[in-house]
Amino acid sequence: MRTIQLGSSDLDVPVVAVGCMRMNALGKRDAEALVAAALEEGMTFFDHADIYGGGRSEEVFAEALGMNARVREQVILQSKCGIREGRYDFSRDHILTSVDGILRRLRTDYLDVLLLHRPDALVEPDEVAAAFDELEREGKVRHFGVSNHHPLQIELLRKSVRQPLIANQLQLSLGHAGMVASGINVNMRTDDGPDRDGYVLDYCRLNDITVQPWSPFQAGFFQGVFVGNPEFPELNAALDEIGADHGVSSTTVALAWLLRHPAKMQPVIGTMNVGRLHECARAAEVELSREEWYALYRAAGYGLP
Repeated sequence: MRTIQLGSSDLDVPVVAVGCMRMNALGKRDAEALVAAALEEGMTFFDHADIYGGGRSEEVFAEALGMNARVREQVILQSKCGIREGRYDFSRDHILTSVDGILRRLRTDYLDVLLLHRPDALVEPDEVAAAFDELEREGKVRHFGVSNHHPLQIELLRKSVRQPLIANQLQLSLGHAGMVASGINVNMRTDDGPDRDGYVLDYCRLNDITVQPWSPFQAGFFQGVFVGNPEFPELNAALDEIGADHGVSSTTVALAWLLRHPAKMQPVIGTMNVGRLHECARAAEVELSREEWYALYRAAGYGLP
């Protein structure tokens, strides 16, 4: 699989990341099959969070991988912290405690990347900086980033944090492309015009922060997957037609749409199905034309001013 540089770091990563949120639902053999299929495709980047499956997803992954020192060097591990029951918590103590739990469950001495999961309204940037410094000094985390953060929230952290913030994980797909649409509808009184994220896509490109789209097949937050969904007939017709032209599935095309963007994003797929994982891997080999990209954008219901 082709690779990209993750943010301003020295990490060379696959263009598609494997999200492990649902791995706690897999039995041992299914988990082993999924991890093996990912590695066979060159998908060596695995995304976790301390809350996924109440921590069980990280344990199942480590068991499936057969984690040891030799295997550890063949994969890139990212996890997230900061979400607690009924609240968010970016305090120094919680970040440090969370990382220790993550490392224990993943059976490793270090994380390649740690992300702050969702913005904490009570964040003290100096506390985050102190936690990051300690984690870096002790060799527990090599790189840092954020998830679901607005540009000014990132700037607030950067006021105190020394380390580059190399990734921002954001919901983005053909069915949830507001951050793209607002950039196209500048100064327009249209439904697609309002900016809800501080032009975060442009901000990340300007600051060498890799956008990691999550739920790349999701329509909004509650509407489910758009691929094959009869509620999105025009979009699926376009996906099917372009997929047929390239000899790939609609799933592959939907992911290729994100990879065609010049921001050099790294989508995080969440499938636990080996067949769909292989379809996602094919997206790294498909380059959509400008005409195809815009045809899909329009078919998703976004207009051009």
